[in-house]
Amino acid sequence: MDALRMHLDFRNIWQQQSVNRRIFVTMITVGGFTFVVNLAATAKELVVANQFGTGDVLDAFLIAFLLPSFAINVVMGSFNAALIPTFIHVRENEGIEKAQQLFSSVTVWNTVVLVIVSVLLAMVSSLILPILGSGFSPEKQALTRSIFFVLLPILAISGLGITWAAVLNASERFALVAILPIIKPIVTVALLVVMSKIWGIYALAAGTVGGFVLEAGLLAWSVRQRGFYLIPRWYGLTPAMKKVINQYLPMVAGAFFMSSTSLVDQSMAAMLGAGSVSTLNYGGKVLTIILGIGSVSLGTAVFPHFSRMVAVYDWVGIRYTLKTYTYLILLVTIPLTLILVFFSESLVRFFFERGAFTSADTWRVSQVQALFLLQVPFYFLGILMVRLISSLKMNRILMQASIINLFLKITLNYLLMQRLGTAGIALSTTLVYAVSFIYCSIMLHKKIKTLE
Repeated sequence: MDALRMHLDFRNIWQQQSVNRRIFVTMITVGGFTFVVNLAATAKELVVANQFGTGDVLDAFLIAFLLPSFAINVVMGSFNAALIPTFIHVRENEGIEKAQQLFSSVTVWNTVVLVIVSVLLAMVSSLILPILGSGFSPEKQALTRSIFFVLLPILAISGLGITWAAVLNASERFALVAILPIIKPIVTVALLVVMSKIWGIYALAAGTVGGFVLEAGLLAWSVRQRGFYLIPRWYGLTPAMKKVINQYLPMVAGAFFMSSTSLVDQSMAAMLGAGSVSTLNYGGKVLTIILGIGSVSLGTAVFPHFSRMVAVYDWVGIRYTLKTYTYLILLVTIPLTLILVFFSESLVRFFFERGAFTSADTWRVSQVQALFLLQVPFYFLGILMVRLISSLKMNRILMQASIINLFLKITLNYLLMQRLGTAGIALSTTLVYAVSFIYCSIMLHKKIKTLE
């Protein structure tokens, strides 16, 4: 025990000596837990691939899941970026009581918004789902609508969970927030193993909802352990609440346009024939693991530290941190991308080729995956830029970038899928992230130069 205490004391002293070291330690911690979560998620995908392959029922599930996940990304996906800087400022300068009041008011705001959005989605689903699944047969359309209503509750459940996770991250409880998502794949696999022969694709839907419920419950319990009251109460439009809303609204607009690219991809893939949506989905699985581990650890680690440096006008420190992690990202991601592209087909065969997933599926998915993987360096560099932009409260830049991305995505999808099919959609994604990174870099450089 004495040796362990000495080790922990040394680590704490070492990491407190510089911002870059604290960021690095947080990245390793969050990245390690996120890696474990992604292993569990990969196991779930193996079970799903074995049960459903690239068939019609999985296509129906993916399109049904698209609307709630799109709403989560739009309504709550950017919420951490809007809340955390203001929450940290209020807690550090006005005390924990004012921070509690901000948290309570934000919870009221989010609950109202989530309920309204859920009702609206239920009302318009009969109009939107046929458009998203335009190539589906009537039976497949009916299955999609049925699965959608099973999945709809995850919008409100996940939205509240994101609020609680933001408070924990602002308190630098990164590890807990990083590990809790492992609950979703565990619950899903359990239901698939036990109930898939009876419920079919509905076992996947029920497992997804159950995983969201359990994860949100544990986040709520953790926030309460930190001393925050969960019962929402409105304290009015305080200056802090106005700051959150002012940052949140342009982020929502930006998230709407950026998340619309997923809707565009899936709906345009549905035009290419049976199994195309599933092929596109499987082609992004390995990429999702990489981006999930790296982007969560990087974004979570740098955001609070960027926010603190902005608060004290430490432009030298910001430039140094930005330069250091840009070089580190390039050093790691370029060789990693080349290796993964070279072994793309082998990876797909290893992970998915069994049961209903055939060798022909492997070849198609590997082509999509290779082109998806080319976005890795641009994506990570973009995460670094986006976190600094949010710390500077310049979220309108992100909204502008998202609008550009959406129109560019539609154009490139149309042009490239004519020649490459589903793989063309993957290539257009890589090109969009490259353009987005360049745009954000230029705007960020101009803003920092002005502030200095």
